[in-house]
Amino acid sequence: MFRVTTMRRAISEGVAIFVVGRLVAMVPASFWPFWLFPLVLVGRVGLFILPPVWATMRVKSTKREKMSRRFWRLGPLLAGWCMLADALIALAIGEATLFGGPASAPDITRFTASGDAHLSPVAFVASVTLRFVIYAVYYTIAVVCTRLANGGFLRFTMPAGKGRVTL
Repeated sequence: MFRVTTMRRAISEGVAIFVVGRLVAMVPASFWPFWLFPLVLVGRVGLFILPPVWATMRVKSTKREKMSRRFWRLGPLLAGWCMLADALIALAIGEATLFGGPASAPDITRFTASGDAHLSPVAFVASVTLRFVIYAVYYTIAVVCTRLANGGFLRFTMPAGKGRVTL
């Protein structure tokens, strides 16, 4: 029952998980109780890792399909949608610090700021492009590994003959 959705819906669910992770990152560290903060950091890492794995596991496929073109395209496609959502969040709310909370003002207001707070549109596009490349590589690796692990690529039969054993 888990793998019963379309590629489009799986991508939208993956982007939603990514957006939740970005919004949790915008909450300041002082908001969380001290005993809960380490779990929040682990949860943020999980929300960063989960989108490609979730999207891959949710897609409906045939029994014999291992790695088709649509799964090879899923990683970069999901990375593109996540980077679009990330750019919109950065423009509207701002970037997050490592431990949580906004690093500065929203990026759209930093375009017109002066001094150290200034952000040029070229620097913004370069930053988003670099993150897209990093996410596309990671998401593609995660999709391929998840798909191969779900398809049973570690199974093999030995020895040949009457006493076969499947491992």
